[in-house]
Amino acid sequence: MGSLTERYVTAASTYAGDIDGVIMLIAIIVGFWGVLAEVVFLGLVVAFREKKGQKAQYITGEEKHQMAWVAYPHYLVLVCDILIIVAAVRVWYNVKQDLPPADATVRVIGQQWAWSFVHPGPDGKLDTDDDIATVDELHLKVGTVYHYKLESRDVMHSFSVPAFRLKQDAVPGRVITGWFEPTKSGTFDLQCAEMCGIGHGLMPARVVIETAAEHAAWMAKHDTSMAAAVKR
Repeated sequence: MGSLTERYVTAASTYAGDIDGVIMLIAIIVGFWGVLAEVVFLGLVVAFREKKGQKAQYITGEEKHQMAWVAYPHYLVLVCDILIIVAAVRVWYNVKQDLPPADATVRVIGQQWAWSFVHPGPDGKLDTDDDIATVDELHLKVGTVYHYKLESRDVMHSFSVPAFRLKQDAVPGRVITGWFEPTKSGTFDLQCAEMCGIGHGLMPARVVIETAAEHAAWMAKHDTSMAAAVKR
């Protein structure tokens, strides 16, 4: 299944970098304010500590010049919050709402406790006679825009591919459409990220991202329509 870095750190979709960027933005802003707050706090402790011949001072913060220590940082933090919200909404819209035209569509089905996948066959269309069905192994072609139709056969599951930075709940009774475009060939983890019962930890799967030649060879190997024609 690859090393820990390949499975959880590698970015293997077009929007993975955008999501990583938002996370890094949050880390930088929160880290900056965290360090600054501790530095100011320690500075105030030292400045107003008990000294020889002088008791430690108790500051209520009610005077105007004292309130500024809280008010101005508060306004600056709100500005930072707005920056984070703008960046997050932009990425959310790109990932969850602005679906690009699909080159292919796959069906993803969660159930206790396995993942089932339906891939389009050589005709490139889903729900036709040459569809390819697999369990716990999703095969994709690198550089291809996929729409996925996500379903659940029983309880709520969560379709999670860490390398894609993708996590989408599968809700019983609904078909949820999303998208991704693989950018890196290899094998990556696919998991359920929602507690779905006693076998929750026993339903790992994998995503196999192949070059065009590798994917064509895999499809030829699993072409059910050709196999049926040979039997006839």
